[in-house]
Amino acid sequence: MSTLGKSANEGIKDASEYLRGTILEGLANSATGSLSKDDQQLTKFHGIYQQDDRDIRKERRKKKLEPAHSFMIRVRVPGGVSTPQQWLDMDRIAQEHANGALKLTTRQAFQFHGVIKSNLKTTIAEINESLFDTLAACGDVNRNVMCNPNPMQSKVHADVLQLATEISDHLSPRTGAYHEIWLDDGTGEKVKVTYDAPKIDDIADPEEPIYGKHYLPRKFKTVIAVPPSNDVDIYAHDLGYIAILEGDDKIVGYNVTVGGGMGMTHGNEETFPRLADLLGFCTPEQAVIVGEAVVRVQRDHGNRDVRTNARLKYTIERLGIDKFREEVETLCGFKLEKPRDFTFEDNGDRYGWIEDHTGHHHYTMFVENGRVYDTDDYQMLTGLREIAKVHEGDFRLTANQNLIIANISPEKKAEIETLLADYKMIDSHERSALRLNSMACVSLPTCGLALAESQRYLPDLVTEIEEILDDAGLRQDAITIRMTGCPNGCARPYIAEIGFVGRGPGKYNLYLGGGFHGERLSKLYAPSVKGDDVAAILKPLIHDYAKNRKDGERFGDFTIRSGYIKATGNGRDFHKDFVEPELAV
Repeated sequence: MSTLGKSANEGIKDASEYLRGTILEGLANSATGSLSKDDQQLTKFHGIYQQDDRDIRKERRKKKLEPAHSFMIRVRVPGGVSTPQQWLDMDRIAQEHANGALKLTTRQAFQFHGVIKSNLKTTIAEINESLFDTLAACGDVNRNVMCNPNPMQSKVHADVLQLATEISDHLSPRTGAYHEIWLDDGTGEKVKVTYDAPKIDDIADPEEPIYGKHYLPRKFKTVIAVPPSNDVDIYAHDLGYIAILEGDDKIVGYNVTVGGGMGMTHGNEETFPRLADLLGFCTPEQAVIVGEAVVRVQRDHGNRDVRTNARLKYTIERLGIDKFREEVETLCGFKLEKPRDFTFEDNGDRYGWIEDHTGHHHYTMFVENGRVYDTDDYQMLTGLREIAKVHEGDFRLTANQNLIIANISPEKKAEIETLLADYKMIDSHERSALRLNSMACVSLPTCGLALAESQRYLPDLVTEIEEILDDAGLRQDAITIRMTGCPNGCARPYIAEIGFVGRGPGKYNLYLGGGFHGERLSKLYAPSVKGDDVAAILKPLIHDYAKNRKDGERFGDFTIRSGYIKATGNGRDFHKDFVEPELAV
């Protein structure tokens, strides 16, 4: 493929020798804490983002010092399932090599922040020793595969977790660059502890049989949902599988969805969030084949000229869903069946204790914005460490940044319950329903794309809104609220009932009207709102909702029915029909 006229990233990939670049040379350069600009793009494929502490950027610039560079490392955790030993390993790595906190992401992965360049190889080697890896946690490839972790559906959890793992393995990059750079033991021998994919005979590119030399045009995200829970937000992702059950313990197949995605660019209406389309139905045996076919169609037809229009959602907008299905079926060698009936009821987590059909217990705890760390008042990181030392089941990361201590035997329940109480985690979920349905991205001070605060600000904003909810009698009424510091939408704000997207320091676009179970996009209600004004803007809407909602009506539905905003029919309608409101601030 010629890279003439292509986006800059295509040239970087072309010259990278399958993601090798000059990363090794950059790691050896002790004169700077950073890597070259091209290598910063390549390290994303290895699960690493270069960042700096933006809180002190100006101060360091005045002193003629380079930014305080560090790296974020994202750990790939298919299905979000971790053993207790792996949890302990992640805890230790956070203490020894990162900033002392463990981040649970919106995609069921672990993240470390604040890793300096000289510690990168050691950190990644130790992650691999734990039998996790960071390969393809970022970059223009299929990223961490999510699946429903809900213990209420534990009869089929093993099946969906197996599919998540199979898809993750099958769509992993095959390049040897990852092991050469990060896992060389110093003797020239390459220490391989991650999955080695089987070789494929009828290939044009033996190094990368699925992706080829240029990988995908943009990132690619895959999820698996089990109705009636849409906790993975299936419509917000490139590729999705909706499990179709016979009874409550047998998956007969999957409805396949394609073309979802949250990102956009402020001021560019050719970019927009989009909900996925139903592509068809496949059997469990066909699921991985269909996934590879979808990836290959996007590889060959995605936009490599304009990176802002390179996601699968724009490919499907351009080709149309029927043509896209035809391309997928040609590669599969079989026709997809018509989608089967299903129903979603919510996209949140079910908190507290439950007992499953085997007699095992599961405890879902609320982790605000996914930040696991210790304070003087709340020793969450320490408490979970002590639980991991005695737990014999597993830990499950949820797509809402929360944590399930899963598969607790009847004999162990009392011991773990005592530890939860000792470390004040037993009532972690005794919060307002709004807070329990809140989510924020990392944003400042580390994310280089952030325009405004997010995870450091949303908890305080929720506290302000809680006062209004209390006054309106709605404290226990669930409303989804999400915030991101930029329009990339990592916390999926465009499908929240109340969404905030950073426009600049202290300013946010306010969106309303998303569907409670993630089935509808929101609409812009007020642009560039000061954070200090948000509570006053929402107050009359919340009181109106309390007084005039219909029985069982969700807040997002109410804002549309009452005329506060118009419904967004599809992605291309996202920017349409905005009417400047008269705001009482």
